[in-house]
Amino acid sequence: MRKIIIDTDTGSDDAVALMMALKSSDVNVAAVTTVCGNVPLELATKNALMTIEVTEGERPPVYKGASKPLFRDLVTAVNVHGEDGMGDDDLIHPSLEPEKEHAVDAIIRLAARYPGEIEIVAIGPVTNIALSILKAPEIMKNVKHIYSMGTAGFGPGNTTPVSEFNVYVDAEAYRVMLESGIPVTIIGFDVCLGDAALNREDMERLLSSGKKEAVFAVKCNRSLLEYNLGASGGHFVDLPDAVAMGVVLWDDIVLEKSPCHCYVCTQEEAAYGQVILHDGRNLSISEGFVHEPNAVVCKRIYNPLFKERLLDLLTQ
Repeated sequence: MRKIIIDTDTGSDDAVALMMALKSSDVNVAAVTTVCGNVPLELATKNALMTIEVTEGERPPVYKGASKPLFRDLVTAVNVHGEDGMGDDDLIHPSLEPEKEHAVDAIIRLAARYPGEIEIVAIGPVTNIALSILKAPEIMKNVKHIYSMGTAGFGPGNTTPVSEFNVYVDAEAYRVMLESGIPVTIIGFDVCLGDAALNREDMERLLSSGKKEAVFAVKCNRSLLEYNLGASGGHFVDLPDAVAMGVVLWDDIVLEKSPCHCYVCTQEEAAYGQVILHDGRNLSISEGFVHEPNAVVCKRIYNPLFKERLLDLLTQ
């Protein structure tokens, strides 16, 4: 069975992604590692523990990781996910405890123990992954694959006009990951919208199922729903981390993907966190701009199939 590590800054959409993996019979979650991002590290860890606790499935060990980005101050998304990252609905009272080992050491240990088997699903800033690569580059070459919910893909940013949140929090870390030589698949924000989002009918289906994790999935996204209602008037919950987990679990939902050279902008403040994608198309001036691909980028997802499988998984 596939062995995965889920590296998460557990906000409400991370929680849905985590539940998907825990309930899937196709993967073994060897570890959950937490990182600052949507919320500070302590909250991300509590949220991960609570999500595991309410889900009928395996109970993997949880390891706390980086509490700050490599070089910059932490930027959170509590304005979107709530002050606790989980809808501010008094859901988070875990009885489970995290392990004592640091997340970076756990990642390195598992990569060494299972060479060529570990797949990392990064659904937050990749600070833990970058630190693991910097600390033990040879061991980390044993990692089979990294799936990253990150970048704006081929669309606009959701944090600045050009950058997506997970990269914006720690763009230097994202550059380390892309330059590591580990195979990377990127699920950008652009493919996580539209029909992939939960609408009113979907949320009613989850609530009426009576399944603890299905109800939890709706309640923990209350702040995100309110944010979307205020921002666009739309009654929907977009779940980019769940879409990324869907790509991990069901590769047939990917309709189009492309090898790309991905360049991470870290110098110019207005462009910080932008990831420039070159998918091999011809350029009028190519010298200095055309490089070998360092990631595969998803360009199109079959959203209806993804969502139907998500709803089935959460309610089974």
